[in-house]
Amino acid sequence: MSEAEAVMASDLRSDCGSCFGLCCVALTLTKSSDFAIDKPAGKPCPNLGEDFGCGIHAKLRGEGFSGCTVYDCFGAGQKLSQVTFDGVGWREEPGSAELMFPLLPVMKQLHELLWYVGDGLRRDAAKGVWGELRALREETEALTRGSAEELVALDVEGHRLKVNAVLVKVGELVRGEWAARVPTPKKKGKKRRVDFRGADLMGARRAGADLRGMNFRGAYLIAADLNGADLRGAEVIGADFRDADVRGADLSEALFLTQTQVNAGRGDGGTRLPAGVERPRHWG
Repeated sequence: MSEAEAVMASDLRSDCGSCFGLCCVALTLTKSSDFAIDKPAGKPCPNLGEDFGCGIHAKLRGEGFSGCTVYDCFGAGQKLSQVTFDGVGWREEPGSAELMFPLLPVMKQLHELLWYVGDGLRRDAAKGVWGELRALREETEALTRGSAEELVALDVEGHRLKVNAVLVKVGELVRGEWAARVPTPKKKGKKRRVDFRGADLMGARRAGADLRGMNFRGAYLIAADLNGADLRGAEVIGADFRDADVRGADLSEALFLTQTQVNAGRGDGGTRLPAGVERPRHWG
């Protein structure tokens, strides 16, 4: 990763101290195992302080707000707060809330795409599409710097589809390189399955498995046992890792892995993570 790419990656990490508590206001909370209360979009969470800090941040899980410890905005909150709205908060300018709050999911999607594009740019196997990725990164970054009115009018889904077409190519190239390193099954006639796109793998037992180069795009890995599994080169874009056991798993080269996915899983000190993805504090 070049110095410029490292700086960009750091901008895609949440910095709550530079945000106007947007996720605590703009998003809807539904009372469940993830959230202790119901809260409509646009209404501040009762735990949000006057300084936009969370009053129970250190004990969110114990207070029934485990969903807050999983959520990650990819740095969208501080971009909206400090760039789009020039550091002027919704409490200072109440009229700005009408624009500011609906833009959080828009900016989040753009920053998420930047994260994926950046991951592709650090993969030597994807050199053949680096030119396309760099062009998309420049275009997407320019969109994030647009005015609030421009962001409201943006066809973010159309842009996402455009970027995804290249991400699919990245996945094929990276997975192919890693899958080639896996020994051929000894059993004659047995072929290793590598495509689990959108598969229901809830509760699947894959402890210690060699999952290198496999495609888990959009797969349901909820509560899956991946303890000690090797997921290097496995594509996990959109995969649901809620309560997945990734203790001791090697995710260091998992393709398109995000902070949100890691936050949702259950890991430990032996879990290997990619550069730029932090070990969640609730892992212990």
